This record gives sequence, C-alpha cells and structure tokens, in this order.
Amino acid sequence: MSIDSLPTAAPRAAARRASRASRVQHLVTADETSLAELEALLVTLPLCSTGRIFVEVPDASFVTDLDVPQRMTLTWLDRSRRTGDPGTGRGCASGAALTRAVTAWADEMICDDSDDTRVTLLGGFLGTADILEHLTDRRGVSPAAIATPQRYGLLAR
Repeated sequence: MSIDSLPTAAPRAAARRASRASRVQHLVTADETSLAELEALLVTLPLCSTGRIFVEVPDASFVTDLDVPQRMTLTWLDRSRRTGDPGTGRGCASGAALTRAVTAWADEMICDDSDDTRVTLLGGFLGTADILEHLTDRRGVSPAAIATPQRYGLLAR
C-alpha cells in the first residue's frame, strides 16, 4: 500500500464533527383530552425523530399503544398513582404530573441556546401554561420553537 492510498485524517475528522452536529430533538406533551391530537402529530414526525413524549392520564386504563418513532421515549404519567403538592395529602391534580415531569426533563436536557428543541404542548390549559412559562422564562426556549393549541391563546401566532 502506498502512502497515497492511505485515508487522510481530514475526512475522518469531518465525519466525527458531522456526527456531533446539533440535531433537532422533540418534546411533546399530551393528556387524556388530547390523545387524538397526539396521534395526528406522531404520524407527521419523521421516523428518525429523537426526543421525549410525556402523556398524563387519570389512570392506567387510558394507556394505549401509540406508534412512536423508535428514537423517541414515551412516558405515561398515571395521576392515580401520584400525589399532589408535598405535605398536602391530596391526589395529583390534572396537569401537575405533566408539569413536574416536563420541567425536570427540560432542566436536565435543554442546556443552552444552541439546543434545537421543538416543543409541542397538547395537554390541558393549566399544565401547558406552566410548562410554557418554565421553558421560555427559565430555560430560554424561543416561543417560535413552541406550539400550543391555538384555542389557549398562549402564543402570538
């Protein structure tokens, strides 16, 4: 083998940089009232989509099979198995489990302005408003990267 036929370091370095390039991740939320909207959204996502889907439901009877892209993680949040605010002894209110899970995920996974995260919030109004506030005010996510149900009037369209 001559020295001319050996691969150069430049193409290998470019391939490594490309593999580390920023990829779009998706964050999707829903609840029992928006399962049909969630299914409609999921069929529009590319098969290679990455990210996280959180769905809050009243109890396990609402859990169903969803066709989710392979690289996305689906988490069902069963309110009947969760508690409300610490120290209250109350059950989990609608939207509370979703808000807690999504804000914890965002605090860990959305690191800086270079993150390219597309967010679709399909849950109920209160949880959606709380999550939207956390993402925009505390995590610095651009409102342009977030979609909410138009009926809520949360984002200027």
